[in-house]
Amino acid sequence: MNFSTSSWQIIEKRKHPLIDVEEPNLMRDIFPYSEIPRTIFDGIHVKSTPASEIWITDTTFRDGQQARMPYTIEQVSKLFDLLHKLSGPQGIIRQSEFFIYSDKDREALEEVRHKGLPYPQVTSWIRANAKDFELVKKMGMKETGILTSISDYHIFLKFNKTRRQVLDQFMSIVHAAAEAGLETIRCHFEDITRADFWGSVLPFAEELMTFSVKSGMRIKIRLCDTMGYGLPYPDAALPRSVPKIIYYLQRELGIPSENLEWHGHNDFHKVHINSVTAWLSGASAVNGALLGFGERTGNSPIEALAIEYASLTGDANGMDLTAINEIADYLRSIGTEIPANYPFVGDRFNVTMAGIHADGVIKNEEIYNIFDTAKILNRPLGVSLTDRSGIAGVGFWINEQLKKRGLAPVDKRSPKVAKIFAWVEAQYVDGRVTSISPEEMMIQFKLHFPEVF
Repeated sequence: MNFSTSSWQIIEKRKHPLIDVEEPNLMRDIFPYSEIPRTIFDGIHVKSTPASEIWITDTTFRDGQQARMPYTIEQVSKLFDLLHKLSGPQGIIRQSEFFIYSDKDREALEEVRHKGLPYPQVTSWIRANAKDFELVKKMGMKETGILTSISDYHIFLKFNKTRRQVLDQFMSIVHAAAEAGLETIRCHFEDITRADFWGSVLPFAEELMTFSVKSGMRIKIRLCDTMGYGLPYPDAALPRSVPKIIYYLQRELGIPSENLEWHGHNDFHKVHINSVTAWLSGASAVNGALLGFGERTGNSPIEALAIEYASLTGDANGMDLTAINEIADYLRSIGTEIPANYPFVGDRFNVTMAGIHADGVIKNEEIYNIFDTAKILNRPLGVSLTDRSGIAGVGFWINEQLKKRGLAPVDKRSPKVAKIFAWVEAQYVDGRVTSISPEEMMIQFKLHFPEVF
């Protein structure tokens, strides 16, 4: 989508020249480095408007591969198929981005591109230099992301340049993309939550939007919370406030929601809430990775975004959420360790261990289950048996086995249940500290319920 005439008029009315400074603005009042970063409230409350349409984009094969052993081409192909299944026919997972540097990177991209699947659309990612851009042209990409670091931490301390020099370098690649006939580019505003918003972020965005209008090329801006400094509070001050970043970009430049995308990191345990805040503040797209794998503490988990999407919109809109556990099972099969308490896919995600909880579950599973996990995720509620599970936990486990076989449940006070419970208790009298495995329970089940077999 190109900018409308009204958007162009907004840009013409508001001028935000780049403030080229001699020394970097490292905002030591907010980021002292020797102390925890400070949360500053400026007393200004912005009222944001949620995007009319929201979607997810994927960085599993780009940022996600910076945090783990690289996937093989076969694994990329399988995971991409599962992303497609989760995305559904409406393309809720709209795009997936790839590195294109090595032969293996390019082969993996071609492997998934040749599948001909409508979603996720395949895009690339490059640094802002001519050599990288040649790879984009050679691959025939219609859209690529370009790393456009925006904070003085990167401009001065990493590139050893001025704001003007770096911005001009970025714009030269943008111009080359237009000349090469690319339909869309994404400028990744790296480290935006540590950048001078009025002196650097907004002026660069204005130059991009002006060029978009003149060239007819769509330009998206990815708002990268590279170090996880973002805050979801509307009263928080720039540059850390997620609502204010999006609010002022839209108010000052008229950037439509579909051209704004959030990319977060979890350094301060805020990756998911910041992502949702971006949606609620006016950005259409949020970028994530499967199981949240990404640089350092990781990105927004795709599976969490999928569940959040269904919650916010009231409809899964064609997503097949059972693919979430298929993805987890496949990742386990290739050696990925998933914490047992990890939401939606961990081994103990919906497994109760407390006896009092198991007693409630027997009466009605809604008491201790977040939703119908069997229907939505193909993950029935379970119990893990320990010395704290009580006879109710043992009874629940047995009735789950009977239910699988189409048999009537038994009362937890049944003599057979009592005998198995006594065996469980005896394990811990002897000093056991681990939970009872399903295999051990199955032996007891067969011993005391031989008629079932």
